[in-house]
Amino acid sequence: MAEAHQAVAFQFTVSPEGVDLRLSHAALQQVYLAGLRSWKKKIIRLRNSLMRGVFPASPASWLVMVVAILGSQASRLDPSMGLIGKIKEQLPASPYLCEPARAGLGALVFATLLWLGLVGTMRGALRALLCYHGWMEEEHGHTSHTTKLWLALVKIFGGRRPLLYSYQASLPCLPVPALLDTLQRYLASVRPLLPEPQFQRAAGLAQDFERSLGPRLQWYLTLKSWWATNYVSDWWEEYVYLRSRGPLMVNSNYYAMDFLYVTPTPVQAARAGNMVHAMLLYRHKLEREQIKPLMVQGTLPMCSAQYERMFNTTRIPGVEADSLQHRRDSQHVAVFHAGRFFRLELYPGGRLLGPRALQAQFQRILDDPVAPAPGEETLAALTAGPREPWARARQTYFRSGQNQESLRAVEQAAFFITLDSTEQGLLGPEPGRALDCYSKALLHGQCHDRWFDKSFTLIVFRNGKVGLNAEHSWADAPIIGHLWEYTLATDVFQLGYSSEGHCKGEVQPSLPPPQKLQWEIPEECQRVIQGSLRAARALADDVDFHTFAFKDFGKGLIKRCRTSPDGFIQLALQLAHYRDKGKFCLTYEAAMTRLFREGRTETVRSCSVESCNFVRAMLDPTQSVLSEPWGLSTSQTPIQQLELFDLHNHPDYISCGGGFGPVDDNGYGVSYIILGENLLTFHVSCKFSSPETDAHRFGAHIRTALLDLRALFQTPPQ
Repeated sequence: MAEAHQAVAFQFTVSPEGVDLRLSHAALQQVYLAGLRSWKKKIIRLRNSLMRGVFPASPASWLVMVVAILGSQASRLDPSMGLIGKIKEQLPASPYLCEPARAGLGALVFATLLWLGLVGTMRGALRALLCYHGWMEEEHGHTSHTTKLWLALVKIFGGRRPLLYSYQASLPCLPVPALLDTLQRYLASVRPLLPEPQFQRAAGLAQDFERSLGPRLQWYLTLKSWWATNYVSDWWEEYVYLRSRGPLMVNSNYYAMDFLYVTPTPVQAARAGNMVHAMLLYRHKLEREQIKPLMVQGTLPMCSAQYERMFNTTRIPGVEADSLQHRRDSQHVAVFHAGRFFRLELYPGGRLLGPRALQAQFQRILDDPVAPAPGEETLAALTAGPREPWARARQTYFRSGQNQESLRAVEQAAFFITLDSTEQGLLGPEPGRALDCYSKALLHGQCHDRWFDKSFTLIVFRNGKVGLNAEHSWADAPIIGHLWEYTLATDVFQLGYSSEGHCKGEVQPSLPPPQKLQWEIPEECQRVIQGSLRAARALADDVDFHTFAFKDFGKGLIKRCRTSPDGFIQLALQLAHYRDKGKFCLTYEAAMTRLFREGRTETVRSCSVESCNFVRAMLDPTQSVLSEPWGLSTSQTPIQQLELFDLHNHPDYISCGGGFGPVDDNGYGVSYIILGENLLTFHVSCKFSSPETDAHRFGAHIRTALLDLRALFQTPPQ
């Protein structure tokens, strides 16, 4: 246990001759370096806080203002119209301040006050400008003069070189829609799904709600919107996610895939080394707010609040509700391999390990022959099963001793890593089926080899393929997608590999090995673990998955048809679903509300009267029926950093997106990504236990629907 000895800064022995004190210089050096790193981060946070506080101005603009005012004073001009003189009169008398010094100090105070006034004016103007959303209602490609003027003003008042959180204070709050508008939108969304008698009953209930309970609830909501930054997000996080008692695996967590056609190296430890190093480079930029805020059309800022809990975050199970534990810093990662847990330090000597050193550390874990302790191999199944048994087991068996320390090492890690013993990707004689297996491996694995409570788990397979499984409560998929795009691009285009597939750089042979975590899991706890594992495996075995690439055409052709690519795909999904089930259903499409402060997700109800009429026109059906659950849950994975990928010279080096499990037991979950101009990728999920669904059948219907829509839009009007 050399690691344990190194963690002790000093040792002493009491004897008749006195106290023998022995210092560990290596441990003291680690303490010093950790403190130094902490203070550096505090200074950076202070500097960034100052820069955010004056944005869209900059601290340098204050200096320009002071120099301008002092210069005008030297030229015997008074831009203050006498205010500088009055400020000078209010300064306390002092023998150390001569008249020129008093005049200069008065000018400095006036310049500072004028600068602060201009900063406040610019912030207020930007906030007012960002409250305008009329541009959303305009036809694509036909921008009004009002919107053009508005965009010009946003660029003027938007500042230069913003930090990640610079726009947060200027973003508008999410407005509360009028009660009547909410009821009308609800009735419009259920109109295509309800027979006339049931629709009239729903309309009557809506009228009763409008006259009775509705106004009181609307007032409560409006009251909350006055003092809360966002009146939805905290409830969304708590009631949609943290209070859910079902398993996170499949039901909530989602995944992201590697490059579809390319594996940069077949060496598992090397791929892990590059990926982890790239993620930590991203964390370094995130801590310093050097990531550019996401902008709509390159002009309109989106909320960046969700980035804050990307790293060093774990969902802690509770009996009635979970909670999120976030630490400002973590200097290690937790690694799982062959049933064992390890702690891998990232900053020995105070500096981040390079890719080659990380590869060597991961190889040490892969070569470690130590067997798992009793119960250790399937311990992570607690995070895959129902929440209440895990919460009670955590309170009972992990409150003290080695179990507490080891669990703390996992939960306080920067993120979790699984060195998987299987191979995944486009393999074997049936690459399509292999891709489906790859999806299921990322979504649930073996149900005990991912820590589903961590903000995300990096999964590195034996053949070098990678993926990611993310917990959903702390942020939505585009946030983790931003990290994933940066990581993949940095892995291949910046870090790279040697001709033998190893990471570049120098090996550090003097590094201490990763520390194997120790567990003492009693038999009664092992029985709880096995119960969670049985529940998780039953859920995982019921998931049917089909992932496929559609190469016949992409957004290039769709845009030439003067149609929105997302709208085109949503119509194709409606047509495919009707062909698959013979009925319409309530459809969920995720939409971001990040144009508002702390905005997260809202629902686009894609099944509308118009879309149903379109499907009927395509098929001339005779049936339409009620379906209240989210029978079709959809989400597009946007590519946010196209500048990181060269699709012209390296068209294969792009991720095929990610997916999630079905929301309804008898429905479908569909995630899709629009890749370049000529490729669409779909991830379709459903349950084997449902007699109504089949992922491969629905995938075939999606292909047919897309081709039918292409033929329709390319047919010249008669």
